[in-house]
Amino acid sequence: MNRNDKFSIGEFSEKTGIPIPTLHYYDEMGLLQPEKKPSSGHRVYYYQDIITLQKILSLKFLGYSLDEIANLLHESSFTVDLNESLSLHLQALEKEKEQIEQSIQSIKRVIKLVEEEGEVDSNLLFSLIHGMRIEHIHEEWMHRHMLTDVVEELSKKSEEDKISLDKTVIQLSKEVKQLYGKPVQDPKVQRMVKNYLEATFSFLGEDLMQKLADTNLEELDIQDLEKITTSPFTEDEQNWLNQAMEYYMKQEEME
Repeated sequence: MNRNDKFSIGEFSEKTGIPIPTLHYYDEMGLLQPEKKPSSGHRVYYYQDIITLQKILSLKFLGYSLDEIANLLHESSFTVDLNESLSLHLQALEKEKEQIEQSIQSIKRVIKLVEEEGEVDSNLLFSLIHGMRIEHIHEEWMHRHMLTDVVEELSKKSEEDKISLDKTVIQLSKEVKQLYGKPVQDPKVQRMVKNYLEATFSFLGEDLMQKLADTNLEELDIQDLEKITTSPFTEDEQNWLNQAMEYYMKQEEME
């Protein structure tokens, strides 16, 4: 390529792979302003514009915004200040990477659930997805209450274990819709509660259940956790289910 070659915006776009609207935007931002013919206003690009574009794309690749790129683009050299800036971008990218990985795992879980169930109530599915989305908030809550070992044990659970628990929640939701309104002591209601609690206890395991049982948490702290947790049930259904579980636990204590 001759350093004196000239390119129209179409030729420059084809050579660099950058869409024409993007080149227009870079021009408007003051990042890459080509020469303009006085008579027609048509943009004319040179070899040096390719070098400038490479700088823009390099900084963008590192995670800088266009406003930040505008300030860095014409620096003749960089000092350790750049490292501080890059460190901040690295932290942001690592966080974004973690969120993407979490989204990928959640998508796989949802696909698996819908495939195996065939049909899932939309409110329930969104509740499950919300739970997946805020798993890190639950972890932070447990860390604050000295439950780090519980977080570590839960992190070891396989995707199959998590899907199995999701399916248990789906089954519970179906049965709540069917049995809601019956007396909480009804054998079918109590069998539903028993199956759900046994599946939950099986997922957690005896060690985790004991650790949670030994933890003394203030009622307000539990309420704070409940505020970020959504339920697929109506308020009346949830109250009825809570009563059914309380009845079950009292019966277990009496035996």
